Amino acid sequence: MGLARYNSAMIVIMLSFCMLVFNSEIAHAETYIVGDAAGWDNNKDVSSWSNGKQFKPGDKFVFKYKAEKHNVVKVPEIGYIACVNPIGNKDTPLLNSGNDVIILRNPGKHYFISSRYDDCQRQGMKIILNIL
Repeated sequence: MGLARYNSAMIVIMLSFCMLVFNSEIAHAETYIVGDAAGWDNNKDVSSWSNGKQFKPGDKFVFKYKAEKHNVVKVPEIGYIACVNPIGNKDTPLLNSGNDVIILRNPGKHYFISSRYDDCQRQGMKIILNIL
């Protein structure tokens, strides 16, 4: 009987510890509006917006723009460089709400472009978000 109570107590302690660790990450997450007040589409130099900023896993990125004119798509590095969207790739969903929220959990560089018209090439609507 004593062993069962000990096991139950250990399970409760372990679950509490896991909840503490998980909630700690959420509590420290930041929310960023890409391009600040200018947003994703009204910022002439949005590609440099992330320069000097340090992002961490769990941070939220809000892309605000005119939904009828622009979009956001995560692309591989080559898609970022060439300003192309690998359409048909189920791993790169096209976001077009005008108020898209993206949570990045994995460290590394994440590449985003607007694939509408000449947004990426001529208007510079592309950005690298580096999660440390």
